[in-house]
Amino acid sequence: MNNQSNLAAKILFDHRMNKKGMKSLPKSLIPESIEEAYKIQDELKLLYLSLKDNYCIGKKNGCTNSIAQKQINIFEPFYGNLFSKYSDISGCTLKSTNFYKPYIEPEISFRLKSDININEAPFNFDDSSKIFDGILPSIEIVDFRFGENIKEVGIKNLIVTNGASEYWVRGSTICDQNIINLNDQEVKLFINNKIVSEGNTNMVLENPINSAIWIVNKLALMGEPMLKGQYISTGTCTPAIPISKDNFIKADFGKLGLIEINYI
Repeated sequence: MNNQSNLAAKILFDHRMNKKGMKSLPKSLIPESIEEAYKIQDELKLLYLSLKDNYCIGKKNGCTNSIAQKQINIFEPFYGNLFSKYSDISGCTLKSTNFYKPYIEPEISFRLKSDININEAPFNFDDSSKIFDGILPSIEIVDFRFGENIKEVGIKNLIVTNGASEYWVRGSTICDQNIINLNDQEVKLFINNKIVSEGNTNMVLENPINSAIWIVNKLALMGEPMLKGQYISTGTCTPAIPISKDNFIKADFGKLGLIEINYI
């Protein structure tokens, strides 16, 4: 599967670099299991890391609510990678020509306080203040290479395309976890100053802390520790919304702050 994983990753990487969609991988390269899908994602990660001045800054979680999980018949979230070359700070300007069919997702993100000792896993909810040094607002831009209906796309195609993650925009300030009630914080999404989507942090595994702990444990049990300063984007707090050229995007997380993007 290694050669096939590498070939599949090269095809996906080429489509990413050229902002193209595709109906499917060639039949012989379609992963037969979730495990094989992650092997392709690992190969894709290496190709991303071959880009100049690019490094992994953390992880993103997807399908972090029961409705989305039922749609594609899975029992836990999936994950992808966040990269320095495909991230920025709130207030940035992004060019629409760099995307294919983008959607925006407002998400609560966490930053690692120190390197994870995988021998201490599994961690639980009450360990969050020990593991993370704070939270911050963010927007993930997802871009679907295989189509926009996740039920039709399926979990394996989402995984091989790096969890459909295309870009990640974060707040500039790390805040204390207690600045908002993560069990019940309203989140509003605006385009050109009009509300287009509303949700709540409790959409994310009932509390985004659960999502952040999940990925730390998932990786630790695979022998992959997360590192100090890395981020975890925990999953969308509202339904995902498509964007187009000349959209001014704003996500309001209450006391946690705003994320703004000028999409031209």
